[in-house]
Amino acid sequence: MSVLRSLESKIAELVEGTFGRVFRSEVRPMELARKLAREMDEHRTVSLSRVYVPNEYVVWLSPEDRARYEGVEHEVIDELAAYLLEHARRERVAMASRPAIEFRTDERLQLGEFGIQARLVRPAEEDRVQQGEHGHTMIYSTSDRLRAPLNEAQAQRRGGPGRALLVVDGKRHLVPPHGGVVGRSRNCDVVLGDSNVSRRHAQLVPGPEGWAVKDLGSTNGVRVNGTPAATEQRLVSGDRIQLGTTEMLFEVQ
Repeated sequence: MSVLRSLESKIAELVEGTFGRVFRSEVRPMELARKLAREMDEHRTVSLSRVYVPNEYVVWLSPEDRARYEGVEHEVIDELAAYLLEHARRERVAMASRPAIEFRTDERLQLGEFGIQARLVRPAEEDRVQQGEHGHTMIYSTSDRLRAPLNEAQAQRRGGPGRALLVVDGKRHLVPPHGGVVGRSRNCDVVLGDSNVSRRHAQLVPGPEGWAVKDLGSTNGVRVNGTPAATEQRLVSGDRIQLGTTEMLFEVQ
């Protein structure tokens, strides 16, 4: 059994084993683990020598859900931190410290809803990764768990765009479902450390017919498979996108 699978089982045992009667909440620890990993994947920062991911996370729970974690909160947090460490190891990304996870209560959330804020705290000075504020809170609902099979089937019938990734120097960057901006700015969804890339160089956008890349008025333009791209050009999995001197592989899953 892999380490990650073993950690998943251990987290699940917190629900089904000794503490099973405590977790009658709609928010399951394993669900928190997977959404925390998703936030880690979507908030990567490229420094001069490595790719960093957030190392501080705040989990916002409804009052009802938070109450059901009373007495076992520290055990759950420890297992969630171990899960994120193993996920980071498998993805070959760097963390400035062991993940710090904090549970907080938000009166506006309903039972089964939770929010996650991810933050990267400044690592070693020589890597020049700036300390970031907590980002926007991503709100999740456990009703998504019930809708997922239906949504997947509907997407397949519609020929939906699928999940997009960019592979840069062997590192895989997940593009947000609503699209993402690529450039040198730290506010971009995929950050490139290439001086020939504009701060906001290009945008990947989903559509009914698939994904497309859009030039955001960059200085050096966008090339797809070696050919200068139109203002907005459709992409297929396997296309190679060049921004400045950086070449990226586009994939759809």
